[in-house]
Amino acid sequence: MATASTSCPHPSLRRNYFVSSPRSPFCSFSYQSSFVGSKIPKKWLSLTDKARSNRTDPLTCSRPNLTCSSSSHTSDVVIIGAGVIGLTIARQFLLGSDLSVAVVDKAVPCSGATGAGQGYLWMAHKTPGSDIWELAMRSHELWRMFAESLHEQGMNPQDHLGWKNTGSLLIGRTPEELDVLKRRVKLLSDAGLRSEYLSASDLLLKEPALMVEKDSGAAFVPDDCQLDARRAIDVILKANRNFSTQGRYTEFFHDPVTSLLRSGGSDEVVGVKTVKNTLHGKVIVVAAGCWSGSLTQDLFRELDIVLNVPVKPRKGHLLVLKNFSYLQLNHALMEVGYVAHQTATQLPGRLTSEVSDHRQNLSISMTATIDTLGNLLLGSSREFAGFSTEMEESVTNRIWERATDFFPKLKEHSLSDFIKRREVRVGLRPCMPDGKPVIGPVTGLSNVLLATGHEGGGLSMALGTAEMIADMVLGNQEKVDYAPFAVQGRCCQ
Repeated sequence: MATASTSCPHPSLRRNYFVSSPRSPFCSFSYQSSFVGSKIPKKWLSLTDKARSNRTDPLTCSRPNLTCSSSSHTSDVVIIGAGVIGLTIARQFLLGSDLSVAVVDKAVPCSGATGAGQGYLWMAHKTPGSDIWELAMRSHELWRMFAESLHEQGMNPQDHLGWKNTGSLLIGRTPEELDVLKRRVKLLSDAGLRSEYLSASDLLLKEPALMVEKDSGAAFVPDDCQLDARRAIDVILKANRNFSTQGRYTEFFHDPVTSLLRSGGSDEVVGVKTVKNTLHGKVIVVAAGCWSGSLTQDLFRELDIVLNVPVKPRKGHLLVLKNFSYLQLNHALMEVGYVAHQTATQLPGRLTSEVSDHRQNLSISMTATIDTLGNLLLGSSREFAGFSTEMEESVTNRIWERATDFFPKLKEHSLSDFIKRREVRVGLRPCMPDGKPVIGPVTGLSNVLLATGHEGGGLSMALGTAEMIADMVLGNQEKVDYAPFAVQGRCCQ
């Protein structure tokens, strides 16, 4: 076992940005690392004073609008990917240890799936007992604690995170769908989540603008919430950058990773090479979203390790109508077909609006919410269309048409009426074939970890994923079972 002594950062930094820990906050502690059974040499977890003194000044390289000349940099942890997964992993290491962190990305933060998302932190459509349930529940708890910690420090979560305690309504409109909802409410309640089944009359009281007919009903989860991913990333980035003055955090944006660095003639990975820089690190984390598969294939080509990460890009459109006053919603809503829509399978009774054309598996499922700025967010589409992020008007029109099936008031307008105040977000969700993320060390390379494949749940599962990765590296007791997300058996041959 490797041991190391860790000192927590300055308390003033911790107070504003909560990180969970089984230990008492604001104190020094020691940790042991077993890295899921593989011993980690002490040198991986603690830089020498000489190495720290040789670091490039973080303030000269930490902001994306500054250009770093080609040079060598050393950090304890190098994270590839600046989406919500990569940045929250960085945050967890910065707050939960004394390790230094470098984040590298081919673009800028929030430029992938994170920035295109709707911001749901929902449990209503997740299934108790499934492989992702514990991770989703843990992440949901951590997001709430994060928002509460900001509030305790006089920072309004609504302003800083776009936080709303909306509650969620999972809506059904056929007898078959209502049976599905009743069973789901029982599952959620048995798992300890507040939930209730709403009849048509109760549903209409909750949402007067919704089309409610005789066979309508809903599963209501009052503790579900939402945030603005872009504002949340701004908060997390600001918190991470506070550590740059201590020499513990650096950023390298617009700087694609090109290869892994090996120690001599061995297969030990000691860093990465980018277009502009050489980044040495004791631990490498690949959190590059849907690009993780092709990236790891390129990076591992020269090593005697077969790694096939079968993550695929799943394209999605989100329609945003700014300052929308024509429709009043009291909660966040989605049709029950979204459950099947998310996993590319169908529940009985044609629960999701489907369209078949030249695209593969294009599906449209109604989701609707109003954010803290008064914008109406309508979704959502899913399709496998390669890495294209081109906005397609036909898909946007189908999202609008599906929404009008649920909200009659929208039929009074054409989507073209709002052309000057609309935004269409297009993103690529990282989708694994088995529907769950891959999180953990690469077999044979225990200091290289993957964290990808969250599909549409990257934001909602981010904090739990970050905690899991940090716990693996630091040897902390696991809060969520690692086994369902292991690399071995899913990505290695």
